[in-house]
Order: sequence, then C-alpha cells, then structure tokens
Amino acid sequence: MTIAMYPNFVYDCPDAERLAEFYGEILGWRVENREGWCEIRPEDNSNCISFQTVENYKAPTWPTQDVPQQLHLDVMVPNLDEAELEVLKIGAVKAEHQPGTTFRVFLDPAGHPFCLCTS
Repeated sequence: MTIAMYPNFVYDCPDAERLAEFYGEILGWRVENREGWCEIRPEDNSNCISFQTVENYKAPTWPTQDVPQQLHLDVMVPNLDEAELEVLKIGAVKAEHQPGTTFRVFLDPAGHPFCLCTS
C-alpha cells in the first residue's frame, strides 16, 4: 500500500522568489509566488519543487560539512559544457571541487550544491 504520493522537495533559502526563478529557468518550469513561499512546476503539473524564505539562513559549505548540504538536486543534461554556460548566465557558481567526470557541481544563488549530470 502506498502511504504517500507526489513528493515535493522544499529548499530553505534567503530569497524564495530568486531561487524559484533560478531553478524554474534551468528546468523550464513556471514559478508560482506566494510571499515567502514559491513553487515551480512543469506545464503538466506532474512535479513540484518549493522554496521558503528563512531568516538567518546559512548556506551549505560544500564539500566540507561545517554546514551540511542536507540535500541537493541532480538534473540530467545532454551536454555538460553547454549546460554549464547556461546555468552560469542565470546565477550559478561552479564549485571549486569537482569530484567526477560525468557530472559537474555548482552552487545555486543561495549556496545549495546542485549537479548537472550526463548519466
């Protein structure tokens, strides 16, 4: 028996609208803003990622665990070089430490790590 359906990840961040716009741009999803709480969804509403504004937010310190990353998003891309250029244009920062070759680690505008992956 399924206990629950339709999981939704919620990111704490200093500016929910800014982070929703960032990930909405990466995924091509629309942004819904509800003052301090934003959601992004694809046109078919099959998924949702939420963002909530948190006072005194502390960004993860990846790859150290001084402030743990707690969660991160991996997204599949057809070409790492092209995808890297696009995420950098909209506010991502490439992480100094790159531990693999089939993915690249970036930090979103709130400091959360996320990965562009080819497999």
